[in-house]
Amino acid sequence: MPFVYKDWEDLTIRDDFMFKAVMKNAELCKSVLEAILSQPIRDIRYLSEELSLKAGYMSKGVRLDVYVEDEAHTVYDVEMQVRQEADDVLPKRMRYYQAQMDVELLTRGKDYSELPKTLIIFICPFDPCGRGWHLYWFENTCRRDAALRLGDEAIKIYLNTHGTGEHISPQLQAFMDYVNSGILNPDPLVQALDRQVNEVKQNETERVSYMKYELNLREQYKMGKAEGKAEGKAEGEAEGMAKGRVEERALMIRVWRMLQEKVAFAEIALKTDLSLQEVQQIAQECGIAY
Repeated sequence: MPFVYKDWEDLTIRDDFMFKAVMKNAELCKSVLEAILSQPIRDIRYLSEELSLKAGYMSKGVRLDVYVEDEAHTVYDVEMQVRQEADDVLPKRMRYYQAQMDVELLTRGKDYSELPKTLIIFICPFDPCGRGWHLYWFENTCRRDAALRLGDEAIKIYLNTHGTGEHISPQLQAFMDYVNSGILNPDPLVQALDRQVNEVKQNETERVSYMKYELNLREQYKMGKAEGKAEGKAEGEAEGMAKGRVEERALMIRVWRMLQEKVAFAEIALKTDLSLQEVQQIAQECGIAY
């Protein structure tokens, strides 16, 4: 997939950088969570801004968009997941995020029993499960009895902004319409989000940060592309060598069989494109003389 640069003025809430920038506003972040979960949250605090849960610039680390904790110590990770991937990639991504979050939370010297309740929320402008629902809520339950819950307090949520056919709050619908196509609605949350987007665009510091962010992505893309070419070349050379060895072995077997049948050296050379000297050398190595 080629790298696509987007002008600063064209960014919307759906763009990764803009979403993170807007969610730095604690009141807006709290309101978005309340709209998605349909429950009040008294207060939130940021555990880290775009937390990286694994060291190493080019490592397979996790960089969380919005990582916050509420007054009940429930931890939230909210991601704007615009790219639609293969069916099995998104849930595996959530699994990986959960694992890295748990490791980070335990580094504070806590026991397993002290792991907090966590919610990973992917906001998707597509239907990740194909049911048409607005909200997919997953918790670990018993296969034999779905009413029996594991109780690990690890919740994973897909918000399908293109969902239809179920009752949701007008505020959540307005939010999803805004994510989908930038539709402005009289709803206070949408109005506040749009104001914040425009404020971010007027912020010179944020604009410079975006330029650095895009430059970083561009460099990573170039490095990945170069590594891909190098790997492809190495794989091609290895395949070529392996194919060459297979072909060489097949030729040797063919020559050996003709030698066993007492075919003249000159005829073997003609049928195999080998020189007469090469055929004679093979015969000598095989201990065949006639």
